[in-house]
Order: sequence, then structure tokens, then C-alpha cells
Amino acid sequence: MKVLLLAAHPSPKSFNHALADAAAETLKKLGHTVIFHDLYGEHFDPVLPPDEDTIAEEQLPSNIRNYLADIRESQGIIIVHPNWWGSPPAILRGWIERVVRTNSCYNFSPQGPVSYIGGKIVQIFSTSNTPSAMEQELYGDPVGVFWKSVVFGVIGSQSFERRNFDPVIVSTLQERQDWLSEVRETVLRRFSGK
Repeated sequence: MKVLLLAAHPSPKSFNHALADAAAETLKKLGHTVIFHDLYGEHFDPVLPPDEDTIAEEQLPSNIRNYLADIRESQGIIIVHPNWWGSPPAILRGWIERVVRTNSCYNFSPQGPVSYIGGKIVQIFSTSNTPSAMEQELYGDPVGVFWKSVVFGVIGSQSFERRNFDPVIVSTLQERQDWLSEVRETVLRRFSGK
């Protein structure tokens, strides 16, 4: 299985990167091919240039064509990011805008969206400093709604799960170690093919 793994945190020493490393390590132990992209490390430009959303795919910048090939070839997608202001970081939202594009990944019909890349196992690992219960009560979990309903509600998935780890800012070393173990267990459960 090929699994696309996206990390979206500016610091390579962050807990988000530790989560991504744990996921990658587990996927490799399962014998899967990991297509890893550290969006900040790659200096991905999240700004959608004028008319890029309407040009033919062969006219796209090579890096966008490469990301499109990666998302098409993968059977699974894992995304790791912090929750900033009730949203994934701008670099990741920009990646969605530039890569998950109309006519390449999905289109519209009179019956609604039609996916060209659905059917993948999707796992989101996010982090926040706001406790989940407070996030749900005050805001209605905007990050969860974004991924499950907005993005993968349009492009589809074989199965979708999201796990948010919180509050990271006051977490102990033991809590973070437990969370890393949970990531490994989740990846084993969801990507073992059993």
C-alpha cells in the first residue's frame, strides 16, 4: 500500500513531527510505501496564483503535478497538523486549495460532487491547546467539520477517522508518550489490511 503522509508544522522538533514520525515508522513496519511531505520543510507556497484553478493540469507547476500524482497513487492519507484558530495552518489549507482541485480530484454534477480520488483510508492526527470538550462546546469542532464534511465529504474516503491530542501545552512527558503509542496503535489498526 502507498500512504501519503502530510505534516504541517513549522518546527521539525515539534510534537506534530513526532506524531508524523511515529505514523511513518509504523507504516514502514507494515511494509507500506510512505510518501512523506513536510509542507514547511518543502517551503510549499500556499497562495493560489490567479487562474491556476482553471488551467489544464499539464500547465501546472511541476510540484503541484507531483502532489497530484502522489494523492492519486496513494491508497491511504494521513495528515498531521496543529489546530490554529479553529483551522489547520494556512500552508495546509493552501495545499488543499492548490492540489485538491476541480477537474483533477473531483468535479460537480447535477447530483452533487463527483470524486476522482475517493476510496482512500483517511486518518487525521491534530493537536490543540484547547481541551476537546471546550472546543466542542464553544465552537462545534470546526477542524473536525472541515476535514470530515468539507474536504472528505466532497472527495470521499473509504473510511475516515480523526484524533485530536489536547491540551498539548500543559501535557506531561508521559501523556505525550502515551499519545505516540496511540498513533502507532491507530496506524496498525487502520492500515494493516485486516
